[in-house]
Amino acid sequence: MEVRTRFAPSPTGYMHVGNLRTALYTYLIAKKNGGKFILRIEDTDQGRYVDGAVDLIYRTMKETGLLWDEGPDVGGDYGPYIQSERRGLYMEYAKELIEKGAAYYCFCQKGDAEEEAPSDSKIPNKYDGRCSRLSKEEVEANLKAGKPFVIRQKIPAEGSTTFRDEIYGEITVDNSELDDQILIKTDGLPTYNFANVVDDHLMNITHVVRGKEYLSSAPKYNLLYEAFGWEIPKYIHCAPVMKDAQNKLSKRNGDASYEDLIKKGYLKDAVLNYIALLGWAPKGEREKFTLEEMVEAFDLAGISKSPAIFDPEKLAWLNGEYIKALEPDAFYEMALSRMQEAVHSPAVDLKALAALLQGRCQTLDDIGGHIDFFDELPDYDIALYTHKKMKTNSENSLESLKATLPVLEAVEDWNQEKIHEALFDLIAKLEVKNGLILWPLRTALSGKAFTPGGGVELAYLLGKEETLRRIQKGIEKLS
Repeated sequence: MEVRTRFAPSPTGYMHVGNLRTALYTYLIAKKNGGKFILRIEDTDQGRYVDGAVDLIYRTMKETGLLWDEGPDVGGDYGPYIQSERRGLYMEYAKELIEKGAAYYCFCQKGDAEEEAPSDSKIPNKYDGRCSRLSKEEVEANLKAGKPFVIRQKIPAEGSTTFRDEIYGEITVDNSELDDQILIKTDGLPTYNFANVVDDHLMNITHVVRGKEYLSSAPKYNLLYEAFGWEIPKYIHCAPVMKDAQNKLSKRNGDASYEDLIKKGYLKDAVLNYIALLGWAPKGEREKFTLEEMVEAFDLAGISKSPAIFDPEKLAWLNGEYIKALEPDAFYEMALSRMQEAVHSPAVDLKALAALLQGRCQTLDDIGGHIDFFDELPDYDIALYTHKKMKTNSENSLESLKATLPVLEAVEDWNQEKIHEALFDLIAKLEVKNGLILWPLRTALSGKAFTPGGGVELAYLLGKEETLRRIQKGIEKLS
């Protein structure tokens, strides 16, 4: 049997990390097994529909390389792939369940269930099933009178339901713990739970990936499959992605979405790679994977039962590795707009600056903080001149800058090679360690403890006139 998986997001806002992880795992299962990956838009909850959300789903998945074989925009043999366009078929299946005794019309108003819920029920406000006890004549009279209704699933009053999950194994639930969930709403549209079952069957879906929070719904899904006589797909329930030990990552809490991370300077390949590791442990020590390599390495046995903590520091480290691996021209193109925001002097060689930055940035947003001293020297504390490893202090730094100034004034052809040659001739002449000259120079030119590049590179990028001006300023501060 061909493996067929689906990603079925609701267009209710941005693509958060948990959504994208579900899409990724669903894609990997299909491609690992040479199967088909289907995109289906589940828009039956019109009250939560957000304009532009469908386009955002398309854009995010295309950017990350999660390309679908069937879907609303590319078609396929099992369309339409938007649930609201399939609304006419769900009622037929709900009525089939009624005929089989697995569902019933419910004419109760909202709140009736709360009034009659058994006091010992494990489900708050569990519906007591009163309409399931209506006679056929009473049902027909209510329908004829045009009384509003929903269609509910009829859960067996006794016994238990067992289902198998590929991650959690066999799970058995007492039927008394399940509620008669609504399948068709008063507007005639299906609920998420019912539409999922019908569509997954009609689209021949073999593997269903979803969050662990849906484990409690799985027995009800199984009862629906059994009532129809349909084959049950394989379930893969994934533990949640957590902000910390107590809190889930959540849209409602404003936690980072895929788009937020991209805007903050993370690379799409790094984000996708990191999201894969949130709940999946590949064999061996390796952590950096292209999408094609993930397909090759992915294994359901590596999915964890425990929640994954979203660690911004781990993501930043991994992103830094991706930045280092870029071709220099590619990094320059990515970094250009941020360099231009921070450095306005047309004299600064931005390509040379990018070469210094590439190995020192974990995100593209780091760029501004690394180079903000180029336009204007900050008012720094002379304590920066004291460096234990370089054996520098305010006194010998002053002497170093006084010795460096005339040497650099004499450099006529202002390039890195000539600057380097002049400074190292001075170091040899004075018979001192490199740091004794280069650390005070770097400090005077940047006013910062950390910079992309050392004194030679900074002097070249700043230009001769600005370099000499900043050295003189350093001498004044230290005198």
